[in-house]
Amino acid sequence: MSGRKRILVVGGGFGGLYAARGLEKRLPAGMAEVVLVNPENFMLYTPLLPEAASGTIEPRHVVVPLRRVLRRTRLIVGKVTGIDVDKRVCEVKPPEGETRTYAWDYLVLAPGSVSRLLPIPGLREHARGFKTLPEGIYLRNHVLQQLELADATDDADERRTRCTFVVVGAGYAGTELVGELQSLTTRALKAYPGLRPRDIRWILVDAAPQIMPELGRDLSRIALRTLRERGIEVRLETQVKEVGPDWVRLSDGDDIPTRTFVWTAGVTPHPMLARIGLPADDKGRLVVDEYLRVHGREDVFALGDSARVPDRAAPGGFAPPTAQHALREAKACAANLAASLGEGHAQPFRFKGLGLLVNLGEYKGVGRALGVPLSGFAGWFVTRTYHLAAMPTWGRRLRVMLDWTIALAFPRDIAELGSLGRDEENAPTS
Repeated sequence: MSGRKRILVVGGGFGGLYAARGLEKRLPAGMAEVVLVNPENFMLYTPLLPEAASGTIEPRHVVVPLRRVLRRTRLIVGKVTGIDVDKRVCEVKPPEGETRTYAWDYLVLAPGSVSRLLPIPGLREHARGFKTLPEGIYLRNHVLQQLELADATDDADERRTRCTFVVVGAGYAGTELVGELQSLTTRALKAYPGLRPRDIRWILVDAAPQIMPELGRDLSRIALRTLRERGIEVRLETQVKEVGPDWVRLSDGDDIPTRTFVWTAGVTPHPMLARIGLPADDKGRLVVDEYLRVHGREDVFALGDSARVPDRAAPGGFAPPTAQHALREAKACAANLAASLGEGHAQPFRFKGLGLLVNLGEYKGVGRALGVPLSGFAGWFVTRTYHLAAMPTWGRRLRVMLDWTIALAFPRDIAELGSLGRDEENAPTS
C-alpha cells in the first residue's frame, strides 16, 4: 500500500459508484487508494430496468461501465464473502480463481439490497424476481416465449394459462413493470394470428389498500385508474397464499392459472451485512449517524439500502431507500470520509427529495416534482426527462435517447433470445 490509506468501497450501485467518484474529486492524487468491489464491472440504472425488460431500451444502455466513470479507482470484480472489521480485512471471491483478501483503512458499505421473500409455500421455487439485469432480460424472453407457445397451441386452457401474467407488489418496480410489459404484449399481438386481445391478462396484486401510497391518495387513484382503463386487473388488499408451477392461490380464494408469477413485494438489505457484526436495526439496516458513520466506528461508513440514514428533512426522520437519496448520501459520505483524512469539513446529510416519478407506459405517468403533481402525458414526459438527466455519462444518455426515438417510429422487437448462450447451442457439430 506504500504508506497510503486504502479506502475500500463495497458495492457499485448508486451509493458505491458516487461515493468513489466523490472521493476521486475530493482527495488529491496519491493521498489514498480507492478500491471498489462489485460483482459486475457496471452499475445498473435501476429506474430504467422496466423499459429494458419491455424492449423499449436496449439492455446494455441501462448499465454504466464503472471503468469509464471512475478514473482513479481500482475496480475489483467479485463477491464479498467476508469482512473482519476488527482486523480491517475483506475477502473477495472473483468469478474465477481463489478467494483474495484485501486490507483497508476505511470501509464504505453500499452493497444494496435483495428481494425479500416471505414464507409462502412455493414462492421460492416458482417466483421470478425483478431486481437485476439478468432477471429483466430473462423475464422479457419468458413473456415472449409464452406468447409463442400460446399461439401454437389449440388447447384453450393452455392458451389461457400462458397468456395470464401475475405480478405481486404494487410499488414502483411492480407498477412500472406491469405498465411496460402489458404494453409490450398488447403491441405484439399483431404478430400472433392465433391470439386475441381478450386472451392477454395482466394481474397486479398487493396487500395494501392502494398502489404506491408514497404518491399520495389523489395521484395513487389516478395511477390505479390509468392501469385499469388499459385492462390491467389490480387486486388490492389481497395476499398470496400459495404458488404452484402453473397456478397461484390468492387470499380471496381465487386460483389463477399462470406460467408467469413475478415477485416484487419489497426488498431487504444484503444478507452479507448480518455477518459483519456491526449494529443494525430490526430490518437489517446498519445504524449510522448523520455523517454516515456506523455507530461506534470512525472508520466504517454505510449508505443506501444498507443503512438507516438519519435525515431531518425526510418524513419519519430517516432517508427513504430511493436512488436519488442514495446518490446524495454518497456525496455526503465522500465529503465526510475526505474530512477524516484532513481534506475539507464534515457535513451532516440533509436532502429534501426532488419528488417521485413513475412511468406507467403508453405515454402516461404520475408523480410529484418539486411539490407539483403530474399525471398523464406530462407525468410521462417529466419522468423520462429526469431519468435522462440523471443517467451518468453523455454516451449512455445519447444511447437511451436514440432508443426512445426509435421506439416512437418502429414497433418493438419481439425476438425471444432466451436460447442464446446455452451450452448445447455452442457445442461443435460434426
